[in-house]
Amino acid sequence: MEPNSLDYEKQLKQLNKENRILTKKLQRSQERQIQLEENNQRKESLFKRVILDLEKSRDISEQQTMELSAALAKLKTTQEQLIKSEKMAALGNLVAGVAHEINTPVGNSVTAASTLAEETTSFANSVSTGKLKRSTLNNYLELATEASEIILSNLQRAGELIQSFKQVAVDRSSLERRTFPLKSYLSEILVTLEPQLKKTPHLITVTGDDTIQINSYPGAFAQIVTNLITNSITHAYPTNKPGYIRLEVHQKSEQIVIQYQDDGCGIEEQHLNNIFEPFFTTNRDQGGSGLGMHIVYNLVTQKLKGVIKVTSQVNLGTIFTVTLPLSDS
Repeated sequence: MEPNSLDYEKQLKQLNKENRILTKKLQRSQERQIQLEENNQRKESLFKRVILDLEKSRDISEQQTMELSAALAKLKTTQEQLIKSEKMAALGNLVAGVAHEINTPVGNSVTAASTLAEETTSFANSVSTGKLKRSTLNNYLELATEASEIILSNLQRAGELIQSFKQVAVDRSSLERRTFPLKSYLSEILVTLEPQLKKTPHLITVTGDDTIQINSYPGAFAQIVTNLITNSITHAYPTNKPGYIRLEVHQKSEQIVIQYQDDGCGIEEQHLNNIFEPFFTTNRDQGGSGLGMHIVYNLVTQKLKGVIKVTSQVNLGTIFTVTLPLSDS
């Protein structure tokens, strides 16, 4: 065989070999292409399913959000209604208590006046018939003096109760702003609470600066003090042992500080962070609503623009410190 023929054959073999290699590469490339297309199809299908699931989840989330928003709005409305009912119930108790308290001095006055009227009639008969004796005159004058003193002191007491009740009740119902002497107003609040307080063995005092005048909402103070005292009577003295509750007022720079302190059983540490939350109570089995301290917190922070803090030690007592601007106008 000729040399050229050998070279040609050798080249042909090489070409065939390369052709087979290229063919296999092409085949593998086509297989990879098919595999990629299948993978892409699977990915696309998976992506579509993910999108559908996300859209479905979004629809569900939107529906749940709407339901939660409606439930929250309903809860807030219910809470506001309960708080309003709690305030009106407290005012109703105040009215009933003061009305009952006023009946006592008025009743005493009526009794004394009736006795004086009867004795006056008898005395007049003695005078008109000419049978007046020195002893009769002396007895009548003594009785008239005693009856007059009883009537005067009891009517003064009734007048004091009515005046305190009138101002506090108007303030609580209207929540209008005015300038008033803080310490004496707190004392007036205690006067209106006497019908409830005299049923307990506790001593309550108001101390501090008599000269402090504050431009604020007296009705809010009445509700705050009432709820704090009610809270102490209900929770701080479960055995009804005599307690000492003190309200102290003083001015610190441009702020008013009111410290309310009882020497009751105290509040357990795990409850301190929850005490101002709505509906939180450790006395639910006895009818506690859990709104009293929440109302106090809202009045201090929102109505009076102040801050309230609580500290307590078990078996030693509880202190509420209310810090308020002298005027937030």
